[in-house]
Amino acid sequence: MLKPVRMLPRHTVVEPDGDPHLNEEWLLTNGIGGYASGTVSGAITRRYHGLLVAALPNPHGRTMMLQAASERLLWGDPIADAGPEAPTAGRPEPTLSVSEFRLEGGLPVWRYTAQGIVLEKRLVMPYRQNTVYILYKLVEPEGPMRLAVRPRIHFLPHDAPVSAGDPPKYVVTACDDRYEISSGADLPPLRMIVHGTSPALMLDHLPVESVFYPAESHRGYDSRGWFWSPGYFRVDVSRETPAALVASTESWATISALSPQQAMDAEVERRRLLLANAGMPSEDPASELVLAADQFLIDPAGRMEDSARAKAAGNEFRTVIAGYHWFTDWGRDTMISLEGLALSTGRHHDAGCILRSFSQYIRDGLIPNLFPEGQKEGLYHTADATLWFFHTLERYADLTGDRALIQTLLPKMTDIIRHHLRGTRFGIRVDPADGLLSQGAEGYQLTWMDAKVGNWVVTPRRGKAVEINALWYNALMLVERWMRAESMAVPAEFHDAAQQARESFNRRFWNASTGYLFDVVDGEHGDDPACRPNQIIAISLDHPVLAEAYWRPVVQVVQDRLLTPCGLRSLAPGEPDFKPRYYGDLRSRDAAYHQGTVWAWLIGPFVDAWLRLYPDDRAGARRFLEPFIDQLNQACIGSVSEIFDAEYPYTPRGCIAQAWSVAELLRAWIKTSSRAPVRFEKQM
Repeated sequence: MLKPVRMLPRHTVVEPDGDPHLNEEWLLTNGIGGYASGTVSGAITRRYHGLLVAALPNPHGRTMMLQAASERLLWGDPIADAGPEAPTAGRPEPTLSVSEFRLEGGLPVWRYTAQGIVLEKRLVMPYRQNTVYILYKLVEPEGPMRLAVRPRIHFLPHDAPVSAGDPPKYVVTACDDRYEISSGADLPPLRMIVHGTSPALMLDHLPVESVFYPAESHRGYDSRGWFWSPGYFRVDVSRETPAALVASTESWATISALSPQQAMDAEVERRRLLLANAGMPSEDPASELVLAADQFLIDPAGRMEDSARAKAAGNEFRTVIAGYHWFTDWGRDTMISLEGLALSTGRHHDAGCILRSFSQYIRDGLIPNLFPEGQKEGLYHTADATLWFFHTLERYADLTGDRALIQTLLPKMTDIIRHHLRGTRFGIRVDPADGLLSQGAEGYQLTWMDAKVGNWVVTPRRGKAVEINALWYNALMLVERWMRAESMAVPAEFHDAAQQARESFNRRFWNASTGYLFDVVDGEHGDDPACRPNQIIAISLDHPVLAEAYWRPVVQVVQDRLLTPCGLRSLAPGEPDFKPRYYGDLRSRDAAYHQGTVWAWLIGPFVDAWLRLYPDDRAGARRFLEPFIDQLNQACIGSVSEIFDAEYPYTPRGCIAQAWSVAELLRAWIKTSSRAPVRFEKQM
């Protein structure tokens, strides 16, 4: 996949939507939560753009260590002592510009050109290391030539405002060809080394430079920051003798363990094995999604206590990053994503570890909603994450044949049911009058439609939400099945709760006047008739709560009013609160987040519902997915964005790479393959 781009001057003030190359981004991850990311043009537009965002132990969390590295080539004798500010041979220095960007096996490659010179740059992050290798190769001419690489430093939490703090006084220390940069704060030093011919660090006195971040400006955040540079590294490069800059927070022993080429070869082989393990032909478009899925499955380096507890219990600590750049691991996103990320890619061991890990966090019948960056304790304000846990556990057991995990977790799952029946935190409880699950607490957003600005919960949905009750019924049916499989007596209250919930659901949620389901019943303002996508989940789960007679009209209205080439709208056009565009400052964006904005992950439940209604129409279901393949060349190249505008041209928005967007597209793509069986549970 080739992406020709033109180079823009570094830090140019530009409208992000005005030039596509400022909206095309790349992402590398390291399997422990760290990453590198930027625009394909090289311009820095976000606070999150950097070549090494290290995943450090709590309380630090992910920390920007190396923001950028700019390159220059020099004419003349490559052995001469010349730097970027001292052209040789009386000629102007060649000005490098990006002529091509592409991904090879998911790894970014740039080609720079200048006056007949072609320089190639590649990036790789070794798996489970806070290290980045920047490899350079002279393609034309044969060389040698002198390359100057200037690192740009800014140590700060990756989601801190770009204006945070005063520029610290960095200290540079050197021993032979090894260099360390420290800030005096309680952070590891940034260790750097250059591989190649005649490497050296040329110290200079470059002052702190001001940087404008246009994407931050358009998102309503502080947009003027700074960086510092100790000088520039020089190294001679030719067609036969490449060069590399290595930056890391790891020990020198770890950094020295691999040469740049060995690091590249190891990562290329790891990615080849990922595709082989997934059984995915390299020519299948989904092969890119398999590599994208790998970016979200991590062993979080920051949570050392959680890792120690998991190991003590004989487990390996794994989790899912919900999205890059700013999300951590979220319970809801993890449970929705896990089948696509891990089970569809043959990573069954990782899936089992994640399910075991989350089972250790159950409190009062709930799993955490999220784990805040740099903190030890999870937050539990969610009504649906725990219910998705039941669904994912069943998918795991069904796809792997490992029923032992269900046997192990069954006592915890039945305890969750009992907590919901008698009532637990945040007003989550079954209404004994109709058996439907109600939820809501002032100031909290408990469903996946969870935007909140200050004290304003944009879509509170307090009451009995349609997808919450679909998930509740599915959980009851799964527990009943699991207990019977273990020859256990099913408590009458469980069986009766399921039957009451199903009868009440079809009586209360079907809206005869509109021909589709209410979004919420018994809400703060009565029953909510807004046309939203949540109703599709009443058909898509293993045990659909919605009576079959209503499937066709619900699928039809979702297709007619909510379906787009990028997923489902969160609210239908024509509804009073519909917002066609997700844009502006935080308040403006969150006001539109679930009021029309398209969510890619919802294409998975829609395909499930379509195939339940039309089980022989895989080709028709596949057609809903094909437009997504074009998204792999937009926004984050090789991945899928979190959300999209509700109207044409469906501009990608939000996180540039989102776990459940990738996961549900991949899962649905495999499900609509001619090779995949379509299996549905019978009503019990």
